[in-house]
Formats: sequence, structure tokens, C-alpha cells
Amino acid sequence: MLAAACARRPRAPPFIDPPGYALHRPESTLLYRLVEQHYPDFRELRAREGRSLPGYVREEFDAYLKCGRLEEGFLRVRCEGCHAEKLVAFSCKKRGFCPSCGGRRMAETAALLADEVLPERPLRQWVLSLPFALRFLLATDADSLTLVLRTVYRAISGFLLKQACVFHAMSGQGFT
Repeated sequence: MLAAACARRPRAPPFIDPPGYALHRPESTLLYRLVEQHYPDFRELRAREGRSLPGYVREEFDAYLKCGRLEEGFLRVRCEGCHAEKLVAFSCKKRGFCPSCGGRRMAETAALLADEVLPERPLRQWVLSLPFALRFLLATDADSLTLVLRTVYRAISGFLLKQACVFHAMSGQGFT
């Protein structure tokens, strides 16, 4: 009886892609082609100069070149309802270089923050946008970064205290 019920159930042809799904093909992206073409020469050049790349950099590039490629490993997943099957390539799960894994990690982190971490209260977000020249300076000079962040902190906290009708003498919080 069970065999007869299974025989009557409509079956999807294997490896059907759901509507709107596009298989990720990293080898077709410009970044992938550039890394694949130039990374081995770059690594060799650095080694000849006696300045080989750090291990974590080599691991990041090597993992990126394997990420999302079916020939590097995959899982076969199957829908229990319609029996459609799909191959899902392994991903590198790295943080720094792979746009696909970095984007997925960013989306997962945003969902976690929105769903579980941040309270269900109004939040205010402040964005500080700086000219590129100043960004480069602050990225390399900790003392300058400290001065800028101190100024930003004073401006934002002063605004919030004013909005809350809390004054310097009442707040107990000094400004440095």
C-alpha cells in the first residue's frame, strides 16, 4: 500500500532549480578571474623577494578560489515533498575576502542583531562620514583617531543631554 501511494505521488525531475534561484558561479565573476590569473604569480614574486605572504593571507586566497565550486565538494539536498534534488557547493566561510561569504555573514549578523540582540525600543543610529584623505590618516594614526572620536562623542552626547533636558551640572557626566 505504501509503495502504491509513493508511486502515485508526482515526482519532480532531479536537479530542478526553484523559481528565482540562480546557481552561484564564482568562476564567472571578474574578481575570481583576476585572483585566479594573478595570485599565483604574485605569491611567487613575493617568495622570490624573500617576503612571502603570511599564512592567513595564503589561506584566505586559497579558500576563496575553492569557494562555491562543485568540483571542490558539495552536498546533495533533496526535498522530501517533491523529491527535487539540488547540489550545494561548499563555501569557504572566510571573513575577509570572499564577497559571497562576507555578504552572507553580514546578513546573518544583521538578522541576529535585529531579531535577538537589540531591544524592541526606538534606536538612533549615527553615521560619521569622512573624506577619504582623512579616513586614511585616521586608519594609520591612533592619536588623531582618538581626537576625532572624542569630538564626535562630545557632540553626540551633548545633543542627547540637551534633548533630554539634562544639563552639565545635573548629569554628573563630565566632558573631557
